[in-house]
Amino acid sequence: MSGPRPGPEDVRRLSLALPETKEVLAWGMPTFRVAGKMFVTMPDDESSFAVRCPRLEREELIKAEPEKFWVPPHEAGSAWVRARLAALEDMVELRDILADSWQQAAPARLLEHFTPPAPGA
Repeated sequence: MSGPRPGPEDVRRLSLALPETKEVLAWGMPTFRVAGKMFVTMPDDESSFAVRCPRLEREELIKAEPEKFWVPPHEAGSAWVRARLAALEDMVELRDILADSWQQAAPARLLEHFTPPAPGA
């Protein structure tokens, strides 16, 4: 581990640091959106978060790190994966996961000059 473990406020802070991101309450939980497209959700207990992940990559990710990533049965047909905050290595890993999901939702005009913000941003 190369730093403090990320928590729910770090998910919020790093998500909102991404260009044109807005927090929207939906289904009783915070969601984060770029150009109206959701890229992160934070379920009630705040021990995990969900991000966009292509389904083919998702299966490999879960197989490689099942202690970190999983999909609840009701989300099996989606292109989302959940990540356990307590299993993340550090803020850099959290930032990278969030930035990857943001890039999948962001319009091309935002992707042209995108550089992920520093974890301390």
